[in-house]
Amino acid sequence: MSQLYRNAYYSGSATKLSQLPGDNGYEVAFAGRSNAGKSSAINTITGIRSLARTSKTPGRTQMINFFHLDEQRALVDLPGYGYAKVPEAMKQKWQATLAQYLETRQSLRGLMLMMDIRHPLRDFDLQMLTWANQASLPVHILLTKSDKLKHGAAKATMLDVQKKLQQEDLEATVQLFSSLNKSGRDEAVSRLDHWFEVDTVIAQA
Repeated sequence: MSQLYRNAYYSGSATKLSQLPGDNGYEVAFAGRSNAGKSSAINTITGIRSLARTSKTPGRTQMINFFHLDEQRALVDLPGYGYAKVPEAMKQKWQATLAQYLETRQSLRGLMLMMDIRHPLRDFDLQMLTWANQASLPVHILLTKSDKLKHGAAKATMLDVQKKLQQEDLEATVQLFSSLNKSGRDEAVSRLDHWFEVDTVIAQA
């Protein structure tokens, strides 16, 4: 794995788009339901156990959190959606904010969308995919907690997700992922490398 990800550090948070850092460089956003294993995926990919949780103190769970890899590249942890205790008006406000971020952020190169393999393609997952597709933003789905299913069942679920995406005319690539046993990490990192143009970084080093 590239040293780039092991260099990740928490660099700030925003509650609204006007507070985001300058719109330049490369960003990859991580999104998913609150229980989809988003923080664990970020920590597994970077190899830093408590990285994503450093910004998850009470009251900050609905912030857009930035983890920079270097001066030009950042992982962006979007608010987990599906939080049951949040008022409906606030949910709608955050949905509008997320849609605007996905559709207008020029530095955004891709979206990593986490889905619990036991509960894939819920309504808001489909909404995120729709927003990203409308913005011509590449999406890579991590079917998290794949260790919860036997390999054959996990593979069948992945194929079923791919089939449903085709039926819904939604574009995304899909893979199995487990933070528990680290399976799928190399494939996820390879996707990030492509979006971050890591080969270019190495060549220039």
